[in-house]
Amino acid sequence: MLRKVRTYPDPVLAAKAAPVTEITDEIRTLAADMIETMYADKGIGLAAPQVGESIRLITVDLSGPDKREDPHVFVNPVLSNLEGEVESEEGCLSVVGYRTTVTRAERLHLSATDLDGNPVEMDADDLMAICLQHEVDHLNGVLFIDKISKLKRTLYERKLKKWLKEKKEKD
Repeated sequence: MLRKVRTYPDPVLAAKAAPVTEITDEIRTLAADMIETMYADKGIGLAAPQVGESIRLITVDLSGPDKREDPHVFVNPVLSNLEGEVESEEGCLSVVGYRTTVTRAERLHLSATDLDGNPVEMDADDLMAICLQHEVDHLNGVLFIDKISKLKRTLYERKLKKWLKEKKEKD
């Protein structure tokens, strides 16, 4: 089932997500819905807070947006051994109409659990490392626009206010 993607400045996006204490059928359904929503919106990653669920669950599939062959679900992901530095252009399903360059770690280690409760350990680099950092940031109440200069942030917020005002006038 498709879920509504929450957009900035929705308060759920600024909250720290709670750990998943038990993997239930509801968690599995949420993960499946998140993957479907991520695909429908042509994303490569999605965090549970983006669909209004403030829990530590993310989905990632770098094979998209055209192919959808490698979906990953990570429960309670923890990143460690962040090394190097890389700049890349990022966008976000929760930050409408904005892309900019963000600096992130180039390599990292992920520890998480899968939907069967099994531990997952993975070393990641390049786009996977960037995507994992972006999605885990969501779990910590951080958006990629929190990592940009105040000037760029102010310009985005002005653009957003104008867009929301125009949208409200149409409705």
